[in-house]
Amino acid sequence: MRSRGSWKIRILIGLAIVAFAYFNKCSNTETNPYTGREQHITMNPEQEIAIGLQSAPEMAQQHGGLYPDERLQTFVDAVGNKLVQNSIARETPYQYDFHLLADDRTINAFALPGGQCFITYALFKQLNEAQLAGVMGHEIGHVIGRHSAERIAESQFWQQTMMGATVGAGDLGSVVGAIGQNTLLKNGRGDELESDDLGVLLMIQSGYDPNEMVEVMQILKSAAGPNRVPEFQSTHPDPENRIEKIKESIRKYQGR
Repeated sequence: MRSRGSWKIRILIGLAIVAFAYFNKCSNTETNPYTGREQHITMNPEQEIAIGLQSAPEMAQQHGGLYPDERLQTFVDAVGNKLVQNSIARETPYQYDFHLLADDRTINAFALPGGQCFITYALFKQLNEAQLAGVMGHEIGHVIGRHSAERIAESQFWQQTMMGATVGAGDLGSVVGAIGQNTLLKNGRGDELESDDLGVLLMIQSGYDPNEMVEVMQILKSAAGPNRVPEFQSTHPDPENRIEKIKESIRKYQGR
């Protein structure tokens, strides 16, 4: 009887944890005004900015620090700021900064929550100005889409749900955890397509040829070579899979 009562208590506690996680998710759901997509977010823009500013020095250090040529740093700033000042990004509450990293071997670009955007010299040196605008527009798209904040909130939700399942039903927790990982991976790929779409819009609004975004995908594909996969593709889907979506976005925003 005692073991049966203990089992029931575990079930109740587990259900309570899962219910709390679900309630927390529902109570922190909002519609992104720039994408129109409903998102589960647990932090405000000020917190996103603070996280980005705090993490930026460490992220730069992991890539050898900033590129030492101030002239090229200024150029990256100019292209990034042109995108911000002439697009919907200007309406957002974020603090945008653009960083050219010294890493000349890793082909990568990424953004932190709140507006910190980075590109490695290895990628930068292969791009013209419009292509650089495409990459920076994509990273600004991550910020506008609040993708990092959304993934953090989703991770918290799945961790709480997994804990509840583990308390209530033991091995079920690992099943829930696997489902959560697959969901995060799928949503992460969706983030990339949404950022491509926003990048195209920002390019058009700022006077850049959005077709150069397609050229960026070709450059990334060529950089991979027959066997080697660049770092950019470890966090971003295969460029070939994104080209058609980018072309669709171009047609959409140019009214064709």
